[in-house]
Amino acid sequence: MSSSSYENWSREDLIARLKELEGSNPLAHPAENDPQTIPEISSPAPESFHFASYPRRKIALRFCYSGWEYNGLAYQLKPTPLPTVEGVIFEALSRARLIDPDAGYDGCIWEKCGRTDRGVSAGGQVISLWVRSALEENMDRRVSTSSAAESVVKVKPEVEEESSMLDDGFGSLSLNDDDEEHTLPPSKASRPELDYVAILNRLLPPTIRMLAWSPVSDTFSARFACKYRHYKYFFSSERLDITKMRDAASRLLGLHDFRNLCKLDPAKQITNFERRILRADIDPLDYSTAPSMYVLNLIGTAFLYHQVRHIMAVLLMVGRGLEHPSIVTSLLNVREGAEQSREGESLQVVGSKPEYQMADALPLMLWDCAYSDENVKWRTDGHEPGSDSPAEDGRGLYHLLHCIRSRSEISLALNQHFLDAASMFFPEPWATTKQGTVGIKAAGSVMEATAVCSFAEEKKLDPVEVANERWRNGKGFRRDQRKITGGGIDIDGDDE
Repeated sequence: MSSSSYENWSREDLIARLKELEGSNPLAHPAENDPQTIPEISSPAPESFHFASYPRRKIALRFCYSGWEYNGLAYQLKPTPLPTVEGVIFEALSRARLIDPDAGYDGCIWEKCGRTDRGVSAGGQVISLWVRSALEENMDRRVSTSSAAESVVKVKPEVEEESSMLDDGFGSLSLNDDDEEHTLPPSKASRPELDYVAILNRLLPPTIRMLAWSPVSDTFSARFACKYRHYKYFFSSERLDITKMRDAASRLLGLHDFRNLCKLDPAKQITNFERRILRADIDPLDYSTAPSMYVLNLIGTAFLYHQVRHIMAVLLMVGRGLEHPSIVTSLLNVREGAEQSREGESLQVVGSKPEYQMADALPLMLWDCAYSDENVKWRTDGHEPGSDSPAEDGRGLYHLLHCIRSRSEISLALNQHFLDAASMFFPEPWATTKQGTVGIKAAGSVMEATAVCSFAEEKKLDPVEVANERWRNGKGFRRDQRKITGGGIDIDGDDE
């Protein structure tokens, strides 16, 4: 019977044939064969990659991510229930050999623009770091590690271009003490640079997408070079007074002390809570399929921990009629004369933060991190802007994000029908109950608040100075002792 027509064999014939093949295979019965005749099966050891042998440069990466998939942006020293955004990106950079994983985050001088918590998304997050370059002009770059050691890296004249042969940079800083400007280095490229966006998007999950990259100076910092950060908070206007919310939001403009509108963390030992808000508008979401959707556009030079979510919680209380818009001015009036009341309004002094629940994280997005054109020039591929080489076709990335949005619109339609089905049997729970509470719809969660909810009558937290001193004498003292014995703690980041 011909072996070329196994599909016509009977079950018994197939079993007999398998046994015949096994009997003729010396590897099938190693105990019955001479070990000397059995070929050794082993995978060749991967060739070690010498990161110091390749050119390097400092770049900024701009990317977006869906926060509900991750345990926040910042990598953590301890295990987390979900992966962190930085952890996933770091792994992709390491797999692509753009950075040296053994050198860690400090080795490539990793800096993020704004820290986001679990559930918070971003449309324009930015990090800066040192990576491998394909350009020979970057062959002799000076390197400074986190311990401030300085050395000149000798590199090979040959440069690999394949995405699988990507190098790191141990973080580099300019050795010129007089160089205070963050201007872009001059470009002498005669060949295309590595396509960082395409390389990383091939390795990252769809919930994290690289959008653009930019060459930056050796002294550039994604955090400190940022001119402003733009947050968006999406919410439904149902049962909310948008006019009053806009009045309340307008009081945020300018330089204020926001200690009553953020999370107080004594571990950070913050004493200066002044932040400048450049824009605070509540606008309809024109392109939404739900006409009742609005967005808070909040732009500031910097933000405190959970500041946006605290601000949104107060605005929602104002929108439900539980507080007057002047409550925002009162919360900013941390000491006598800090704020000026408007005509016909009384102004309280709120020296300690009242206890209240901040708004949900899911609708919050870090929309933009802005930089000067002299510092950052975004590009989507490895070619110089204005070169004759065509840009990489970005239709694949756009198509992916378009498909994700289309799926979300379908989910919205389905969820609306689930709600319609339930409404035939259950009343809306927004009316005042016998206990005198009102349900406030706050971005997917229901927050209970008293019908006469005055922050002046709420329980207050300890003043910042008292909380900071108690922490220094308690947990802070124990932390310092652990540092002396070789331990440590990560308290980086003061943004939303």
